[in-house]
Amino acid sequence: MKYLHTMVRVTDLEASIRFYRDALGLELVRQYEVAAGRFTLAYLAAPNDPEAELELTYNWDPEELTGARNFGHVAYAVENIYEMCERLQSHGVTILRPPRDGRMAFIRSPDNISIELLQSGPSLPPAEPWASMPNIGQW
Repeated sequence: MKYLHTMVRVTDLEASIRFYRDALGLELVRQYEVAAGRFTLAYLAAPNDPEAELELTYNWDPEELTGARNFGHVAYAVENIYEMCERLQSHGVTILRPPRDGRMAFIRSPDNISIELLQSGPSLPPAEPWASMPNIGQW
């Protein structure tokens, strides 16, 4: 058995690609349209983990996506959680659960998918402004 990918439905493919690629730092591996099925697929992966893909599925016909909270979350290990959170903020992403402990943070995608960020290796020492930031909303 081999892990292939996790699929999430998105309502705005370009906004989602900008989020996962530009803000989060994943790489767009491939993208293609399936005209007969009226959908587009985009596959992204972390730069150093190309086999663990995230599949974005965009259905061309409008639909309301609900219940994203019951999905759980997607998790990524990062080299420096503070630098990643700063990068995300510079892209307008709200840090819902700041890395107060130097270990874990949560954000949400444009389609409300919860994303956990975990410090690779040992936790970083607590640092401001993160150590005193409160949680915002649900993560």
